[in-house]
Amino acid sequence: MAIDVEEGRLAEFRKELERGSYEARTKQHDIVRYDGERIPLGDNTVDMLTCIEVIEHTQSDARTVKELFRVLKPGGMAILTVPNKWWIFETHGANLPLIPWNRVPFFSWLPKRIHSKYAKARIYRKAQIETLVRSAGFEIQKSVYVTAPMDMLQPPRLQSLVRTTFFRNDETRIPFLSTSVMIVATKPTF
Repeated sequence: MAIDVEEGRLAEFRKELERGSYEARTKQHDIVRYDGERIPLGDNTVDMLTCIEVIEHTQSDARTVKELFRVLKPGGMAILTVPNKWWIFETHGANLPLIPWNRVPFFSWLPKRIHSKYAKARIYRKAQIETLVRSAGFEIQKSVYVTAPMDMLQPPRLQSLVRTTFFRNDETRIPFLSTSVMIVATKPTF
């Protein structure tokens, strides 16, 4: 099942399915738009879910994570990513006066009250997202900083140099080399 609050994203997903393998095109897929508050599924109905760079856009990140917990079956796995506060650039941009380019270096490092006023999405410290996930009832299996893909860096030779020098692995222990924090968590079986 694919759910999203934006119909445009669901249309993109449908197109990708059509371009995909024969199995993907012939398999039945539920593609559902929802209001962003309550996932249109019953309690304990999902074996595994991914929530990639989503909760920072919701009205209440705590409610959203609790809703993920609600639909996940006991023993089920959730994979979540959120923007990392310590990444050098603001990943979602900001509405800044007098600055047309919204990916200002070190903007995400500003105090939360300033960042929250101008940012287009929330950002998280690793400990902060871990606390949020645990408070919803999840057990964290893995929590890591995910490195930047550098896929937009040009020219290709510079991209290759940066990837082999700074971003060799998908994970890092150095927070400012990480665009996102990834959490792998499970719902207890009680």
